[in-house]
Amino acid sequence: MFRTIIWATDGSDAADGALAFTEELARALGSKIVAVHATHLVSGGFNGGASLAEDDDVQRKIKGQVEGLRSRGLDARLNVRLSPHKDTPHAIVEAAEDHEADLIVVGTHGKGGVPSALFGGVAKRLARLASCPVLVVPAHVKIRTHGLAETSSELHRPRYGVSQDVASL
Repeated sequence: MFRTIIWATDGSDAADGALAFTEELARALGSKIVAVHATHLVSGGFNGGASLAEDDDVQRKIKGQVEGLRSRGLDARLNVRLSPHKDTPHAIVEAAEDHEADLIVVGTHGKGGVPSALFGGVAKRLARLASCPVLVVPAHVKIRTHGLAETSSELHRPRYGVSQDVASL
């Protein structure tokens, strides 16, 4: 069903959370993972030329994550896209179409509100533009080892009631 899964990443913690879901799905379904990182050029770089918008640490981190997927036996590759005019959603959708992806997985900070209304969140715009399903993973949702999600508030909630001394019964 999902032969190729796009993991859209910007190197953020939210994207890292989405990677856990991407890996779980790919492992269960035998899917290929294409990590898509959309970046853009900014002027005024070294010697007045253009340079990539983020530093080398982000690129190294993402490359390391893809290598980690491979070392764990998954078919994974990295696709870095230059997005004109900082249009990340279109760059991700273009990559999904080029790779004939069946699913896009993206993490979200879930900020919403005014920033989202003014600029449109990447996840929200992906959901409107993509020709395949988009799985949006909120940053506060973590994956359980047996494949089901739980929210970070559930992670901190006690699993059992208050213990009581047996002698006091």
